[in-house]
Amino acid sequence: MVDYLKRGRAADLRAEDQTKVRNTVEGILEDIRSRGDVAVRELSVRFDGWDREDFRLTGAEIRACMSELSARDIEDIKFAQAQVRNFAEKQRATMLDLEVETLPGVVLGHRNIPISSVGCYVPGGKYPLLASAHMSVITAKVAGVGRIVTCAPPFHGRTAPAIVAAQHLAGADEIYCLGGVQAIGAMALGTQSIAPVNMLVGPGNAFVAEAKRQLYGRVGIDLFAGPTETLIIADESVDGEICATDLLGQAEHGPNSPAILLTNSRRLAEETMAEVERLLGILPTAAVAAKAWKDYGEVIVCSSYEEMVLEADRIASEHVQVMTNDPDYFLANMTNYGALFLGPRTNVAYGDKVIGTNHTLPTMGAARYTGGLWVGKFLKTCTYQRVTTDEASAMIGEYCSRLCMLEGFAGHAEQANVRVRRYGGKNVAYGVAAE
Repeated sequence: MVDYLKRGRAADLRAEDQTKVRNTVEGILEDIRSRGDVAVRELSVRFDGWDREDFRLTGAEIRACMSELSARDIEDIKFAQAQVRNFAEKQRATMLDLEVETLPGVVLGHRNIPISSVGCYVPGGKYPLLASAHMSVITAKVAGVGRIVTCAPPFHGRTAPAIVAAQHLAGADEIYCLGGVQAIGAMALGTQSIAPVNMLVGPGNAFVAEAKRQLYGRVGIDLFAGPTETLIIADESVDGEICATDLLGQAEHGPNSPAILLTNSRRLAEETMAEVERLLGILPTAAVAAKAWKDYGEVIVCSSYEEMVLEADRIASEHVQVMTNDPDYFLANMTNYGALFLGPRTNVAYGDKVIGTNHTLPTMGAARYTGGLWVGKFLKTCTYQRVTTDEASAMIGEYCSRLCMLEGFAGHAEQANVRVRRYGGKNVAYGVAAE
């Protein structure tokens, strides 16, 4: 039986928050749509206190940012990017073009075609999240995207050198110091100075996520994303300190970041809650993490591994860290998650920053129907067909004509009939299905 020792903020209150965000974003996007660069500049000043004639960074500015980093900083960025690139290349190698003769004279196939232009948002208002540049830009590059635009907000009133370095080293074609909804709107809608892109990717705050949701359809997006989520599945093979550390390590993302412990041990649950309170007394980011834990933290006690799997799949968390005697049981049986982190030797921070898997993952239950960002998201799998013999065209045409007439589509049927007449030598009247 599932027992909640701690619950988060009520769902109806969360829905009220989302309504406010939705209305704000609608107004901002309409302003960008109608006034372009003028609106973007005003919004940047209003929300970020940041004003420039041109938000695109020059080559000299990029080099200046690079020069502010130490050799070790550059080496560390390159190491992380090498891991992301290597895994993306391995994924890309699994995606093969296809051509097959399904019937004599009938050839079907598909090609994996890169998106032509992509806008990558790199969040950086609270923390300079340079890792997001690795995840989006490098993965798009491996897929073969032709034009990659990046936007990141100013950090403490200026461009963030580490973010700029990561964007540049990853291979971004255009780098803008521009944040929030104004960045998302500019990339998707286009302005006088920023050409529009065909797809938007990258994480962001609730306003950025809502902007992507509203623009979906005009452009493609990687996925619908909300605040960072973490779910820890643990038993008594680990202790409260490591569980609490990993919960708060994600709660520090923002005051609305869910952090949930799912365990079959009441002792571990109570120990973890005590450790959370202890760590909040010393964690430098406790002001944010404590609010997230208060409003969105949960502790759930289950009776068995089977019940834990059911509850975990119901939650469908973005990050799921499994620290149990048998983590492979959860790998084999869970179906709804953004990414799994198996065993205490790994953790979500590894995936977020350096290990090589992509950290842009589904949130708010979207893991029920999608995975995260990967090289395949930047590719369109497009089919084609070719009929190589008269006999094959006439044979397929007879089936097609009769099926079209079942649906009442006489014009469709005639597309088939004309080929039956020409290639099969049969006298089939207009609008009459081949017999």
